[in-house]
Amino acid sequence: MSEKPETTRTEEPPAAEAGPPAAPGAEPAAPVHVMNRVDALAAFGATKFGEPGRPLRRNPFLTGFLGGLGLAVAYALFLGIQNASSILVLVFIALFLAVGLHPAVVRLTRWGVPRGIAVALVVLFVVGLIVGGITALVPPIVTQVGEFVGQLPSYVEDLQRSRTLRELIQDYDLVEKVQAMVSTENASRVFGGVFGGARLFFGTVFNVLTVLILTIYFLASFERLKRAGYLLVPASRRERVQLIGDEILAKVGAYLVGALAIALLCGLSTFVFALIVGLSYPFALAIVVAICDLIPQIGATLGAIVVSLVGLATSLPIGIACAIFFLLYQQIENYLIYPKVMRRSVEVSDVAAIVAALLGVSLFGVIGALIAIPAVAAAQIIIREVLIPRQATR
Repeated sequence: MSEKPETTRTEEPPAAEAGPPAAPGAEPAAPVHVMNRVDALAAFGATKFGEPGRPLRRNPFLTGFLGGLGLAVAYALFLGIQNASSILVLVFIALFLAVGLHPAVVRLTRWGVPRGIAVALVVLFVVGLIVGGITALVPPIVTQVGEFVGQLPSYVEDLQRSRTLRELIQDYDLVEKVQAMVSTENASRVFGGVFGGARLFFGTVFNVLTVLILTIYFLASFERLKRAGYLLVPASRRERVQLIGDEILAKVGAYLVGALAIALLCGLSTFVFALIVGLSYPFALAIVVAICDLIPQIGATLGAIVVSLVGLATSLPIGIACAIFFLLYQQIENYLIYPKVMRRSVEVSDVAAIVAALLGVSLFGVIGALIAIPAVAAAQIIIREVLIPRQATR
C-alpha cells in the first residue's frame, strides 16, 4: 500500500470578528464604517438619491478643466451679485434689523408671550415709529412749501423793484438766457425730473415695505434659520462655531438696542428743549435728531446743525441757545451715556469706532456707518477666539 503524502497546512490569519450570522438569502452586511456613513446620510435625508460614488480620478486635464470651470462660475456669480446688489442690500438690512430686534422678541417670550404675538408686537412698535416719524415730518414740509408758494408773488415784486437786479439783467442778458432755458428740450427735462422724483418716491416706499416684510419673516423664523446655518458646519466644529456665532449675534443685537436707546434719549431731550425755547415743530425736529443720532460719531453733529439752523431762522438768541444746548449734550452723550451703554455691549474702543465709521461711510454710505461698529465687534470675537489661539499653537 502506498502511503498518502502528508499535506502541510498553513496558518490562516484570524478572521475579523463577525457579527451575528446573516439570515438565509439576506445581503452581506456592510462594514461598520460604511454603515455609520449610510446612517449619518440617512439621518439628514441625503440617501434618497443614492449613495455618493467614489471621487473622480485627478489628472492634469481634469484639474485644469475644473479650475477653468470654477473661474467661469465665479465670474458669473460676480455678475449676478452685481446685478442684484440693490436687492441684496435690502435683504442685508432686513437681516440686520431682525438680529437687532430678536432680543426684544426673546425678552417677550420669557415673559410668557407666545413667539408669534411677540414678533407681532415688536413689528407693530417699529411700524408705529415709522408712521409717527412720517406724520411728524410731512406736515412741516407741506406747510413750508405752501407758505413759499403763497409768498412767491411778493418775492417777484421785490425783485422787480430792485435796481441792482435790473442792472444785472441788462448787463448779462438774463432774460434771453431764461427764454433759452424755457425751451421744449429743457421743458422735457423738467418733466423728466418730475417723473424721476415720483419714481424715486414710489421706489423708496417699495424698498421700505420690502425691508419690513423681510424683517418680519426673519424674525418669525430666526431660530430655524440659525439652526440651518449651523448644520452647514462640520459636526466636529459645530458646537464651537455655534457658541461663537451666538456671541456675535448677541453683540450685534446689543449694539442695535443700545443705538436705538441713545437715539430715543437724544430725540426726547431735543423735543423737551424745543418746547422750552419755543421752536416750531418740536416733534419733527426730535425725529430728525433721533434719526441722525443713529449714525455713529457724526450723526449727533448733523442733527445739531439742523436744529441750530432752524433756531437761527427763528431768532439769533434761540440759535445760539440751540448751539450751546447741543454742545453740552454731546459732551454728556460722548463721555457718560455712550460708554455706559455701548462699551458694555460691544466693547469697541473709540479709535476703532471712529475708523470703522469713516470706512463704512466711504464704502457703503449711511448703511456702512450703521453696521461698522457691530462688524468690528464681530471681527474682534473671531480674532480673539479663532486667530489668536491658532497662532499660539504653531
